Amino acid sequence: MPGTATSVRIRLGNEIRAARQAAGMTQVEIAELLGCKQGKINKIEDGTVAVKPADLDVMLDAYKVGAAAAELMRDLAASGDRRGEWTGYRSAVPTWFRTFTNLEQAASEIFAWHGERINGALQSEHYMLTQFRAAGNTNVTELMRNRRDRKRVFDLHPPPSHRFILGEGVFLRMPGGPNPGVALDQVQYLIDMIERYPDVSIHILPFEARLPYIPNDFTIMRFTDGTTNCAFIEHVAGMQKIDNEVSFKKFVDAWDQLRGPALERNQTLDFLRDQAARFAEQLDA
Repeated sequence: MPGTATSVRIRLGNEIRAARQAAGMTQVEIAELLGCKQGKINKIEDGTVAVKPADLDVMLDAYKVGAAAAELMRDLAASGDRRGEWTGYRSAVPTWFRTFTNLEQAASEIFAWHGERINGALQSEHYMLTQFRAAGNTNVTELMRNRRDRKRVFDLHPPPSHRFILGEGVFLRMPGGPNPGVALDQVQYLIDMIERYPDVSIHILPFEARLPYIPNDFTIMRFTDGTTNCAFIEHVAGMQKIDNEVSFKKFVDAWDQLRGPALERNQTLDFLRDQAARFAEQLDA
């Protein structure tokens, strides 16, 4: 699908880029061979657009790719990835988020940090509904269905290994303002997630944690299928994907720095149960 990268297409782009670099050619040179602009080659290598079979053949010939590697690339180009097809209610998801969601399904490990809001994959339905309504969304039904679809990643066989760090502030800043009902539902949902899914770890970063600074929200993804490891930064206009090896390591270091003072599993469960009791008292008051 134009404009949306899928895990298979990204892997193919990585293979094409590696072959070009091994051949000592530039994107401009291969663009001249194909009779297109350099920007198209960049998008093919990023996985943003699909490569036509005829164009792939020209690339493989120019890069003098061996038979086995060429067969792999042709198989990747032919197979595509149906997770990239976003039609019907799924089309309500912004284009910039589709690459993230596609890769989320293919990752072997996912590490996420959120300081003042609940990670989308961990949101209870009450929290989601309140958030979408508070934001003035008119397509709440479609957004809710998409968010439920995203949660299916936890039931994959095998599922990615998920590690979440949540700042203590996420329980004080509910969508739309203080709401003990939403907060209680969300906390109970997190307790259920921890108890139900052995491959999901949730760690609370308490306010008293001694850190030099708190980074922006980010997600790290690692892969075993040849896809390049990457990190995503969330911001008000969307997301930025980072797969440069040096920059990626900085996110891993930032994660390790946050993980050190964060609560362990049993401590997190105790913390969440205390929060549930506090919000229940507020509802009864």
